[in-house]
Amino acid sequence: MIELPRDLPLIERTAVRLVVRDRDGRILLFHTRDPDHPRLGTWWELPGGGMDPGESYAETAVRELREETGIAVTAARLGPPSWRRRASFVHRQLRHLQDEVVMTVRLDVPGPDVDGAERLDYEVEDYFGFRWWPVEEVVTSAERFYPGRLPALLTRFLAGEEIDEEFELWS
Repeated sequence: MIELPRDLPLIERTAVRLVVRDRDGRILLFHTRDPDHPRLGTWWELPGGGMDPGESYAETAVRELREETGIAVTAARLGPPSWRRRASFVHRQLRHLQDEVVMTVRLDVPGPDVDGAERLDYEVEDYFGFRWWPVEEVVTSAERFYPGRLPALLTRFLAGEEIDEEFELWS
């Protein structure tokens, strides 16, 4: 494995990320920044977050989607955790080492507005916008994304391919 920078205290956790697709096939991404690390600029990121003790991937996915977007779904709307990855990034005053799975969520409506009323304080500061992106635009975009290889892997993932991504040192 790549040696991690020793720049900040390290936290290890397991997380779930979500490719949320609306009725038109567009995916939801948050426009994000880290106020503690302005050098990182801005990027577009999949919704999701860390698992609480005792939670399953599905329980984490349903909770995180509701907290970050206000969109309430049942586990029956989720696809399998078929994209697995390990990544490291800085966030606030910690270096995260994160084992992640990515799952799909399919909505029967056009992309709704996001309601961030249940967001954590740092999420309110970090997420300054959202957009429902056509898949083709993500794939061809020169924007920065988290996961970093989202444009390269999104089409394969949505086609049902099992993905075991290489380690990503994102920041």
